[in-house]
Amino acid sequence: MPFWALMILAPGWSVTRRVMASPLVAAPPLLVYVVLLVPQLGAFWSAVSAPDLPVLAALFGTPAGAAAAWAHFIGFELFIGRWMYLDARERGVHPLIMAPVLVLTILLSPLGLLSYLLLRAVLPARVERSSRVPT
Repeated sequence: MPFWALMILAPGWSVTRRVMASPLVAAPPLLVYVVLLVPQLGAFWSAVSAPDLPVLAALFGTPAGAAAAWAHFIGFELFIGRWMYLDARERGVHPLIMAPVLVLTILLSPLGLLSYLLLRAVLPARVERSSRVPT
């Protein structure tokens, strides 16, 4: 949550920019995923190597399976949120427009990502000063 709070509540702060510059912000939940996965590797491998909905449902219905799935979701949501934050800053998207998109990404990440992709398609990209042709 601290990373999301930085992106949503203090997007222009130098600390936020410095922290979010690193893709390693997604590492902590992914490390939790690995810690949860390793002792159950056989069960997970069987479930994902030949995906079958009842098998996956049974695996994710266990405490270890649900915790691993949650850590997986959090890690990838944060990675996607970070990309959206950086891309929006580069494109000059106003933080008040991005805040609800980032909140939606935390809560329902596919809808948040889809919202951002739609937003990105309709908003023009900011032209960088260095790439402008002098007139």
